[in-house]
Amino acid sequence: MPLNLSKHFVVMPTEFKLRNNTGCSWKVTVKLMNGRVTLDQGWATYAAVHQIKIGYMVTFKLLTPDTLKVIIFDDDGIEVVNKCGKHDEAFAAKE
Repeated sequence: MPLNLSKHFVVMPTEFKLRNNTGCSWKVTVKLMNGRVTLDQGWATYAAVHQIKIGYMVTFKLLTPDTLKVIIFDDDGIEVVNKCGKHDEAFAAKE
């Protein structure tokens, strides 16, 4: 996560919704580790379902206090578009 993410909050949220480029949302928990904000529960499932690989670039944009827009680029710099598909319902964010 960006190093300066916590500066946008008086109190850092413990959970975010990740919204992708097709409008699907996932919930992930966040925690502070060694002074840095890290994605925790839900992130591994998100990364697996969206097939994020080593060499891919993932960008995050703060949309609301609890929602981050996520854009994934492959190792050629081309945006990866993922349709909402089967995933772990435990982490699907309810609208």
